[in-house]
Amino acid sequence: MARIDDSTIDRAAEYLWTAGRVLEQRRFAHHFGAAPDPAGLLAALDAYRAPGGGWAYGLEPDVRGPAAQPLAAGAAARILAEADALNGPRGTELCDWAATATTPDGGVPAVLPSLRAYPHPPFLPIADAPPAELLSTGQIAAPLLRAGLQHPWLTGAEAFCRRAIEAIGTTHPYEVITAVGFLDAAPDRAWAAEQAARLGESVRSQQLVLLDPAHPEQVRLAPGYAPGEFHLPHDYASRPDSLARAWFTDAEVERGLDHLASRQLPDGGWPINWARWSAATENEARPGVTLAALLTLRAYEGSRTR
Repeated sequence: MARIDDSTIDRAAEYLWTAGRVLEQRRFAHHFGAAPDPAGLLAALDAYRAPGGGWAYGLEPDVRGPAAQPLAAGAAARILAEADALNGPRGTELCDWAATATTPDGGVPAVLPSLRAYPHPPFLPIADAPPAELLSTGQIAAPLLRAGLQHPWLTGAEAFCRRAIEAIGTTHPYEVITAVGFLDAAPDRAWAAEQAARLGESVRSQQLVLLDPAHPEQVRLAPGYAPGEFHLPHDYASRPDSLARAWFTDAEVERGLDHLASRQLPDGGWPINWARWSAATENEARPGVTLAALLTLRAYEGSRTR
């Protein structure tokens, strides 16, 4: 039985056309409309450009205000990749901005001190001299590597991400998900496969994945995570061609996808599962979560029919 069909998409469309931001409406039209529309997608993304370069204005819903932030740049990189617009001037511009926020070790922090003046969630600490993080650097670098862009910033960022991934010990789901995105794009495929195998063992041994939605007690929630903030196999392997897909049995993946499909709410959208610190940001985040669910379900449905 199909987990995603016309009814699923139509219900999600009703939700997105009712509650989605222009950006998510453009993304939905690009992915599920009659024909891809990269120009419309890029026009919507440009509304989030910050005056001095970079992206802001809630592009990443939990990061508010007009000051450009690395986490917003990571969100922009993913959308530019959807529009196939990274291997050119827009990708170069992204790298040029990232270079202005880069620490001496080649990475970028998650957020900059400039965020302190604007609303931000309590789970997002702001330091005066924030260190570079894999979470932010990997989100920017992975789409650029996949696009084949050549840029001095990307060279240093790639080296930073490699070191950070090799150093991962005790970890948490968002760090692993970022690492998987980087490994799926890394040019050194032998190294990527080796690191992916190691991380997969850690995810299982550290109980960071909900393998059976009927037994959430089997998962260890990382410090700072909200109750119910579980991650299932498809959260690590959002596509069947990801290196992380090998971490899970077919039955584990199927259970997770069934659970994902069941989470569509009566309004047609999917819920967030992280801490709700603002009703407004939750409303802005749900359309992106809904699109991610649709894209994951479609990717796996396609693999079942081949």
